[in-house]
Amino acid sequence: MKILSHTKNLSLVREFISDAAQKFGFDEETTNKIVLATDEACTNIIRHAYHNADDKPIELLIDMKNNTFEVMIIDYGESFNPANIKPPILPDYIKHYNKGGLGMYLMRSLVDQVEYKVDPGKKNLVRLVKHK
Repeated sequence: MKILSHTKNLSLVREFISDAAQKFGFDEETTNKIVLATDEACTNIIRHAYHNADDKPIELLIDMKNNTFEVMIIDYGESFNPANIKPPILPDYIKHYNKGGLGMYLMRSLVDQVEYKVDPGKKNLVRLVKHK
């Protein structure tokens, strides 16, 4: 699936991922977790890699094999090092009414594996993996 980096296209992404996860045999709860993780990854791309530009490409690929469901999300925007994103201290986060900043934390808590690969100056790849 290919979309442009406009938030209105996130509903198409959610539907695409949900349909595939259900066909793979995940229950509703697990499907919703994968959908939310993918939505967070795409939202981060729109906000941070593309700085809210709404005309940039985002590609989504799904690989289903054995007991592994993998979502690969490719963008061509600004890259970052996810190791620099520290897990939030939730009581402090809530106490200060922070908005945003939980995307990586959510992704890591919703799926079994999150990988981020960079081909400098060319593309970024987010890989989300969920096992049955």
